Amino acid sequence: MRIFLSVFLCALCGFTLAADKPNIILIYTDDHGHADLGIHGVVKDIKTPHLDALARSGVVATHGYSTAPQCVPSRGGVMTGCFQGRFDLDNNGSALDGFNKQTTIATRLQNAGYATAQFGKWHLGPTEAITKHGFKHVFSQNAQRPFSANITLDGQDRPMSDLPPSEYHLDGCSKAAAAIIERYKDQPFFLYVAYRGPHTPLDAPRRYMDRFPGEMPERRRAALAMLSAIDDGVGLITSTLKKHGLTEKTLIFFIGDNGAPLKIHKVDSPLQGDAGGWDGSLNTPLNGEKGMLAEGGMSTPFLIAWPGTIPGGQVYEHPVSALDVAATAASITKLPVKPGELDGVNLLPHLTGENKAPPHDALYWRWMAQSAVREGNWKLLRGGDREYLYDLATDREEKHNLAAKHPEIATRLRAKLKTWADGLTPPGMALGPMAATWNDYFDHYLEGKTIAPRVEAPAANAAETQGWEARNGKLTTKDGLFILTPDKADKPTFITKSKLKLAGPVTAKLTLKTASTGQGTIAWRFDGDKDFLPANRLPFPLQATADWQTHTLEIPTTGRVIHVRVHLPAGSAEFREIELKAGKR
Repeated sequence: MRIFLSVFLCALCGFTLAADKPNIILIYTDDHGHADLGIHGVVKDIKTPHLDALARSGVVATHGYSTAPQCVPSRGGVMTGCFQGRFDLDNNGSALDGFNKQTTIATRLQNAGYATAQFGKWHLGPTEAITKHGFKHVFSQNAQRPFSANITLDGQDRPMSDLPPSEYHLDGCSKAAAAIIERYKDQPFFLYVAYRGPHTPLDAPRRYMDRFPGEMPERRRAALAMLSAIDDGVGLITSTLKKHGLTEKTLIFFIGDNGAPLKIHKVDSPLQGDAGGWDGSLNTPLNGEKGMLAEGGMSTPFLIAWPGTIPGGQVYEHPVSALDVAATAASITKLPVKPGELDGVNLLPHLTGENKAPPHDALYWRWMAQSAVREGNWKLLRGGDREYLYDLATDREEKHNLAAKHPEIATRLRAKLKTWADGLTPPGMALGPMAATWNDYFDHYLEGKTIAPRVEAPAANAAETQGWEARNGKLTTKDGLFILTPDKADKPTFITKSKLKLAGPVTAKLTLKTASTGQGTIAWRFDGDKDFLPANRLPFPLQATADWQTHTLEIPTTGRVIHVRVHLPAGSAEFREIELKAGKR
């Protein structure tokens, strides 16, 4: 009898502890511009009734920030609660070795007895390995192609393997998430619902597109449609919580990973013909776009709701960060965290009114050649050798650079930024010079200069050259060979091929002759990169001989290569073979 009573009391104690732990849901959207929430009241064409209801039940953080203006680093930051530059995850092309050594918030919660599940876009390594980062259940559908999953759409277990899609990917993630809520309604859970929308390719089904009739850019219509699908999904998730009496037991974060890519000119290019173009979303009224540490690239839709604990109907104007998700989750669930292990703060006392002070003394960022610090309403933004100081209280659109007017503030903030950046891996306020793309963006948004659209002439005989095109020259075919003729005999040229979808590692095999001795280079761009990064280049020697030279080059990555260039010394060249082969993942 005593043994039975002891076992019963232990079980009861465990049940009570589990019941006291709040559920946590992180909903993460992709390239979602600040304007595109109905509750913001910025644009009139957006329809997000379920997100607006979520916002009214909790908090609209009007100065909510991502940790990077690009997909991979921002996801590394939110998953770990540690600024990604501390473990060398600075951009989409960074190696994942540092991230793989980190403890994610999913792992921490799983160790505390939470059921954990990931849905949608991962972008932090192979999807079949997501379970190594603390997620028991995986449903990584982010496109209309097979994806890694160890649960079915209705939340039942299956072996981890490719799963052919049976639903539009945004709908599939929502339904699988609702199924996991049904399955774990009696125990605490952590769900990471990472919708791949409105990121390109813009692929909303007609039923969502039809919700937005009338005259507008087709890319805008498609973005609104994808966001409407996400909104439906949020409605399904919140109604499932309500069905089981879990609304007041669940903390929900809704955050965008970075601002929308506008490509400066917001060209309404064909949906199927420009997978890397404007995604149709808007950052209005903020200045800048994805790929910039300006407000338009970093300040994203940011909602927090926990009815019954966090008072609803709030508009919170102090700056908050995606890094705060992990710190808040760790605090409210009493997870063991070492001092300084997380870079965010527990937002709960600030949102309940217990603590009236701003959550952060300052927020810091570094991405590529850019870095920034925000302290109160002052923001110092650096891009290469450029420096800007803004008072966001009066100039949220970052139109008026006050660095010359307030040099003492710029100097103080620069010193703070440098001290912080020197503690990153690698240290420094910039990781290299500004690429041409970002110089154009800074010129356009921050300097007010007119930037003409980049128009690249289509290659001659594109079909015959299998999609390869020449730059600074012409590429033609003759007797089964590719003939590269430079525009100027003394100027280097290169050939390029885009719209690739090569899962790494990638092997490039080149058999060619060149008119000049020198160094060749193969360069590559990953999915999400706006430009070719200095780190993504492999050199190889070339000799001006009458013999064919074969070079086999390994691109050492597990990422998805979408664009390749082969740079050559000055002079003409002939190619007998150009082969790009994707490795097995």
